[in-house]
Amino acid sequence: MNLQPSTYNLPPQLKVCGLTKPDQIQELISMKTDFLGFIFYEKSPRYVLNQMKIVDILKISHPGKTGVFVNEKIETVTHIAKKAGLHLIQLHGDESEDFIIELRQKLEPSIKIIKVIRIGNNNEETKIKIKETINSLISVVDYFLFDTDGKAFGGTGKQFDWTLLNEFKIPLPYFLSGGISEENIENINLLNQKPFAIDINSKFEIEPGNKDLKKIKKFISKSPKGTI
Repeated sequence: MNLQPSTYNLPPQLKVCGLTKPDQIQELISMKTDFLGFIFYEKSPRYVLNQMKIVDILKISHPGKTGVFVNEKIETVTHIAKKAGLHLIQLHGDESEDFIIELRQKLEPSIKIIKVIRIGNNNEETKIKIKETINSLISVVDYFLFDTDGKAFGGTGKQFDWTLLNEFKIPLPYFLSGGISEENIENINLLNQKPFAIDINSKFEIEPGNKDLKKIKKFISKSPKGTI
């Protein structure tokens, strides 16, 4: 798996987020899933430490282990990153530029940072907010992740208007999230700048944290050529 920014105009890689079951994780690894997402946010129904211990995650050998955090303390993020052997940190809250700068200083240099930008309605206010966020964080993160905004932090299972991304030149490789499914994956072809990776979660579950592996396999095999 190549994490270099130069790859982000190639067919997107795949991230499966909200993992909680070791047997499913091993199956996803055998399916050559590029990124494995573990949610370390206690209010999430997919909070990984409800079903797995940090030591269990540490035992998983995979270069795309991603920890998802929401407005967490820097000390907690760095502790979990080290104990779980994480390779990427995904910040899904309101983390500021200063927070990310300090976090990066305390993380192992090899760990990449993904910053989530939550997108609401397609209007001028949203566009200004996205542009300001991108400009302020371009030098302190490795990837952006665009997701649908909601009342609470975390995935909504709903799709935002992806064409809004065509309004910007996105200066970093990005993950696309928010209600991605078999029904809408073809819309990725409407994007001028294709995502580096797509992030799937709730549309591929039997219940929160319990993935429908058959559906994921079908999604991979049925996805249009040039997507994943």
